[in-house]
Amino acid sequence: MKFKWIFVLLQQITFTIVSSKIVVNDSFSRQNLKAKVQKSHAIKSIQSEDGDIIDCIDIYKQPAFDHPSLKDHKIQMNPKNQPTTTNKSKKMSEGRNIGTNPITTTTQVWQRSGSCPKGTIPIRRTQKHNIPKGEKVDNYGRKKPMILNHDKKLNESKMLYLRQMNHSLAILHTEGYAYLGAKGDIKVWNPQVEHDDEYTTSQVALKSGPYNNYEAIESGWAVNPSVYGDRKTRLFVYWTADGSKETGCFDLTCPGFVQTSNEIALGAAIYPISNPTGLPYQIVIYIHKDPYTSNWWVQYGEKINIGYWPPHLFGMLYYHAQTVQWGGEVYSSRVGTHPHTSTGMGSGHFPDYVTGNSGYVKRMRVLENNMILKIPEWVNGYSDEYDCYNIYFIHEYVLDPEFYYGGPGRNPLCP
Repeated sequence: MKFKWIFVLLQQITFTIVSSKIVVNDSFSRQNLKAKVQKSHAIKSIQSEDGDIIDCIDIYKQPAFDHPSLKDHKIQMNPKNQPTTTNKSKKMSEGRNIGTNPITTTTQVWQRSGSCPKGTIPIRRTQKHNIPKGEKVDNYGRKKPMILNHDKKLNESKMLYLRQMNHSLAILHTEGYAYLGAKGDIKVWNPQVEHDDEYTTSQVALKSGPYNNYEAIESGWAVNPSVYGDRKTRLFVYWTADGSKETGCFDLTCPGFVQTSNEIALGAAIYPISNPTGLPYQIVIYIHKDPYTSNWWVQYGEKINIGYWPPHLFGMLYYHAQTVQWGGEVYSSRVGTHPHTSTGMGSGHFPDYVTGNSGYVKRMRVLENNMILKIPEWVNGYSDEYDCYNIYFIHEYVLDPEFYYGGPGRNPLCP
């Protein structure tokens, strides 16, 4: 009897050890399985010169349909509405474009190696070296949760819901209406990211809900080693329905976003990138809600409809957004600490409205219930750490408001 119990105990210990190994390697095994399934569904695969592999997947076999809410979803190939622009906004936009607007011919590196046929969507293949060691599969592709920073002084601030632990924002913010869309021209840079578990983004975002359980949809560019496995500047979309605690992810790393375009690969590198001595480049991002289907569409470059988030992913965003934000975000466990992270935001330089050699967003527009794109009536600039990442908003004596933001992170003023 004694030997029997010893044998059972040894079995339990062995099972525990094997189980722990399975948990540790789960992120790799499940992602490898996902990559194999993606590869098996590929009608065509493209080897990009930057090392990425782009698989052309049948549009009806994309990851979005693994989401329980989209089991019987019917794909909407294009948005039905085309919002108009107010005469004032149109005049301002045209006036600003004369001789001063940056070149917007940004493309993606993989496109120089091939293209995906109609009826398919390009998906960047997740390779083993793309996944950071020790990353849990449930966290892969997701932003780290914005846990509330319990600070007595911050609790007295009217902007409390913007201040979150380990995240540093430098944004232009508007609220007060039911928003159905937002647009902006975002200058593209490649700032430094100090550690693999940190990231920097520049985006247009629409949000609803409380600060500790908010819903959000975002699009822009990111340098994010924890998701992409390198420090290239890449196009992204992101969503969450609970403050990034359990739902949402970048691009197509989890089901939810329905892609329709065969031209854009989410998570693929953007080319070319702006530099201080060369030509400026930007991406044009427009997120808007189709009033007929309630799908939230993402348009790139003012002509390519990448895809959409179905409304069933959300609660409050099912109807509209409560706030719109333009600008930058840095994630690091060393935000608000000493020494501070040296991960940059924007270009990695403080706002520079003279030369434009910093992060900026121009031609900012919002879409309200009247389905007219217009310059927001009220905005407020906000920065968590002015000495690390600052902001500068120009709205007087200019044809169209401009928002400059960013910084180097750690510097003599931000030790």
